[in-house]
Amino acid sequence: MELRQLRYFVTLAEELHFGRAAAREHIVQSALSQQVQRLERELGVRLLDRSTHHVALTPAGAAFLIEARQILDHVGRAGQAARNAVASAPTLRVGIIDAGYDTMPQILRELQRNHPDLTIHQVEAGTPEQYRQLADGRLDIAIGHASQTPAEVTSKLIRLDPLGVLVPDDHRFADMDGVPVAALADEVLLLGEESQTPELNQFVIALCRSAGFAPTVYEGTVESTRAAADLVLQHRCVHCIPSSFRTSNRPGTTWRPLTEPTTHYPWSLLWHDANPSPRIATVLNSARHLAQRRGWLEPAAPPTEPAPSEDAPTAASHSDEPV
Repeated sequence: MELRQLRYFVTLAEELHFGRAAAREHIVQSALSQQVQRLERELGVRLLDRSTHHVALTPAGAAFLIEARQILDHVGRAGQAARNAVASAPTLRVGIIDAGYDTMPQILRELQRNHPDLTIHQVEAGTPEQYRQLADGRLDIAIGHASQTPAEVTSKLIRLDPLGVLVPDDHRFADMDGVPVAALADEVLLLGEESQTPELNQFVIALCRSAGFAPTVYEGTVESTRAAADLVLQHRCVHCIPSSFRTSNRPGTTWRPLTEPTTHYPWSLLWHDANPSPRIATVLNSARHLAQRRGWLEPAAPPTEPAPSEDAPTAASHSDEPV
């Protein structure tokens, strides 16, 4: 016995007319008749008296109608209960710039440990797009460099991340403990796609200019750190990137910290002032505890290699107030 058979029978019992019942169920009349006949065969009783101009319930059909309606009502309530449960379940919509960076994944793991019932939706998008999605409510919180935040977006500094350079394993920088920023003057430097990471691009260019040179920029662009690592591996360019990029995702490349000056890239959590979600405060609280444990807001000498995601390195300063 199928639920649709019960529904077809109840509709037919209410209409007592095959044509009208079929129209209500949006099926052809012959299909409705076949399903009702199949139901009668499975039950072993006649539910309807049929003639050319007349349809009527048998005594068995009248008794069955009462129970069938209750079954369908119960199924409907069960479905609504499931939908209500989904609607009431706590959810969080999070923006990330690139899955290759480990800051937000670590925060979300911390959050999920403390709030296992929380459903998290991650959206990978460049910072400008994150601002748009924060504004229209598609995102609750995001992460990025807060140098160009719109007036209605609030930011809190969460990590000061050592900036370094990604090179092939056989590059001259690979054996250095640290790479002076001025040494980048002799390299072709890859920048990110402007629509994805304009803040990082500007940060790197300003750093080069502070060291007395304008960088030679690779003519192509990429939209992900994985694609950037592929170009680096092909010896086409080098790529300045924070230590939180997980170089283990791309064997054959090496990350070395920039020195003279030692530089840190500031990551901030971002959210729209008008967003009423109580989950934002929950994220900030988890991020605060994680930053304290990891020492993310205590600049120190950068490591020679980015640490694994569970032991990420510390990082530099920014105008945001730390969490």
